Amino acid sequence: MNKQQTIEQAIAQIPAGAVVMVGGFGCPGTPFCLINELLRQGQRNLTLIKNDANESGIGISKLIENGQVDKLITTHLGLNKPVIEMMNDGRLEVQFHPQGILAEKIRTAGAGTFGFLSDIGIDSEIIQPEQIMEWQGQRYVVEMAQKAEFALIHAAQADSYGNLVYQGSAMNFSPLMAMAADNVIVETSCFGTPGSIHPSRVHTPSIFVNAVVVLPQLSNEYGVLDHHVRY
Repeated sequence: MNKQQTIEQAIAQIPAGAVVMVGGFGCPGTPFCLINELLRQGQRNLTLIKNDANESGIGISKLIENGQVDKLITTHLGLNKPVIEMMNDGRLEVQFHPQGILAEKIRTAGAGTFGFLSDIGIDSEIIQPEQIMEWQGQRYVVEMAQKAEFALIHAAQADSYGNLVYQGSAMNFSPLMAMAADNVIVETSCFGTPGSIHPSRVHTPSIFVNAVVVLPQLSNEYGVLDHHVRY
């Protein structure tokens, strides 16, 4: 099954108020073109889940600064002064998780389970009292799985079936998000026919992917991400 779609078709599936995971670790792995199309189409009241808010004026920061995002679930905002100001002013709800905990919450959802126990951050401000339980004489934080309706993913390489290869630190969150979302939309500038990716190189199998958007080339926003993938 050929899963190729236009960028307009793919992003139009996202309704206002959707919960959307966005891959990437800083710039690497961030699907800038999908984000820009979401900005253009203007869906609002979104909840975004991403490791970071990118920097001011790029990536998901554009969506947040444009008022399309009601809530951000993330690990840090340290590179983005405007988003920090929006959080402090009450214009944006922000939910913080330690980086490894956020990754595990997403992985847990992708594995089809509902949560896990941890002692990380148990006495910190980000942990609510109702999250604490005792088991075998120890206190633990109950961390619930984190799902989403959509995931926006950048792949270094994809085929028409939706098999994906990631590059560098895009591996940190993108494979997990592709498993934890109901609908996975992928962008790539390196697109091939079935069989063009050796099975041993596939990071995300096609079963998890709903749509593949082929980019003619990477824009300046991608910076150092100039893919020369050979498999």
